[in-house]
Amino acid sequence: MKQQFAQTLRQAMENAGYAAKPAVLQREFNSRHPAEKPITLHGVRRWLMGETIPSYPKLQVLSDWLGVPVHDLMHGTTVPSGRPTKTPNPSRPMGYEDRQVVEAFLKLPAAPRRIARDVILAIARADEVGRSS
Repeated sequence: MKQQFAQTLRQAMENAGYAAKPAVLQREFNSRHPAEKPITLHGVRRWLMGETIPSYPKLQVLSDWLGVPVHDLMHGTTVPSGRPTKTPNPSRPMGYEDRQVVEAFLKLPAAPRRIARDVILAIARADEVGRSS
């Protein structure tokens, strides 16, 4: 069961646009988990290697992040490709660089944020027009 979990976790990370590496898992997991004590690199490496399975609350964080039901993570059932939760377009998972842009955007004051939003929407509209032509 531990090996099934590890294989499913690695596949879910890749399907969500992440490299299945301990440093990536540690960073992304700790940014989403509301614990006082973050998970260590050694701890997530043990998950990826199939040595341990996280507790249910930690499985729930992984499930929410990767868009894979807890049951599927635990039992190694098929992982849907490219379907992380809370991603605006499931066919194109948001990668690390895109996430950095979104985080930078959210830190902007209101006026520059409005300008950035207007530019992005104008580009998106032009792209839609170009595709429909």
